[in-house]
Amino acid sequence: MSSPDPQVRAARNHSTNPGVRGPVVAVTGAATGIGALLTERLAASVEIKQVVAIDERRGECAAAQWHILDVRDPAIAEKLRGADVVVHLALDLDLETDGAARTAYNVRGTQTVLTAAAAAGVHRVVLCTSAMVYGALPDNELPLAEDAELRATAEATGVGDLLEIERLARRAPRAHPGLNVTVVRPAVLIGGTDTALTRYFESPRLLVVAGSRPAWQFCHVEDLCSALEYAVLEKVEGELAVGCDGWLEQEEVEELSGIRRMELPSAVALGAAARLHRIGLTPSPAGDLAYTMYPWVVSGSRLHDAGWRPQWSNEEVLAELLEEVAGRHTVVGRRLGRKDATAAGAAGATVALLGTAALVRRARKARRRI
Repeated sequence: MSSPDPQVRAARNHSTNPGVRGPVVAVTGAATGIGALLTERLAASVEIKQVVAIDERRGECAAAQWHILDVRDPAIAEKLRGADVVVHLALDLDLETDGAARTAYNVRGTQTVLTAAAAAGVHRVVLCTSAMVYGALPDNELPLAEDAELRATAEATGVGDLLEIERLARRAPRAHPGLNVTVVRPAVLIGGTDTALTRYFESPRLLVVAGSRPAWQFCHVEDLCSALEYAVLEKVEGELAVGCDGWLEQEEVEELSGIRRMELPSAVALGAAARLHRIGLTPSPAGDLAYTMYPWVVSGSRLHDAGWRPQWSNEEVLAELLEEVAGRHTVVGRRLGRKDATAAGAAGATVALLGTAALVRRARKARRRI
């Protein structure tokens, strides 16, 4: 007889064995994405007593106890009562979301969850930001230690929100004595994700800024979930960076991907990106380009010291990413339909968008003369 499905096994554990030792864990954003993957993983773990899943709609994990509400609702405090650990994954980092609305949701949601967790007697909150908070800078060490200074600015998509969440994480233990906060910072996240950095690999040519020094480090969502589980089980705490071991140079990425580069001077690339974003042609601000220009590789030493190891290599994750994005056509962060991409051609697509920006400028100047 085959063994039962992990979800069924977890449901049996939680319903028939209330004496199981281990924490009760609440997960926000549990219905989709990383939250759904982590909820399934924790529900199947014999080290977890119970999983409380919180989202604005019900997800597919039958073994979890579901609560349907917005994480900004103060009523969440009552839903967290009895939980030992909260993993807050209800973040909106969608490229297409209005920036002000995204910030309002991300910051207010995190504030509410931290306050509610403290009020409910939760002793640990695990937050997930990104290694992007270290900033992508030409003088960054390779790799960066977890306690390296956070030198990012708010110029890239969602990074301002993540920096504010980091600030809230540092303040929370002082504002709420007895509440511990762990922050997990993944490298370029791959596995069903859609970001400015994954869209970089949907382009017909890999844009390389002249004089830059890119270094690519990826993190598969499965490895992120296993790192979050380590934090939930208190095998490691504090500020944690997570990613594949080592990194890939730009030349290695080009060789592995089979995508050729298009090199542009810094002033041209950054200026065009800023103009295209300002006139609404692309969702990515110019600040996103920095993360393709300079290194922000992390060591992950704290997780490694605790015994955690990534199951994926950078080469394997890049191969999965390329498989995911096959057939998509993106130029400077903007998705093109198949017809547009075919008409524009390979390198011509980028030239077309740069030309569009020039035409818009000329049209604006002409209007001002009238």
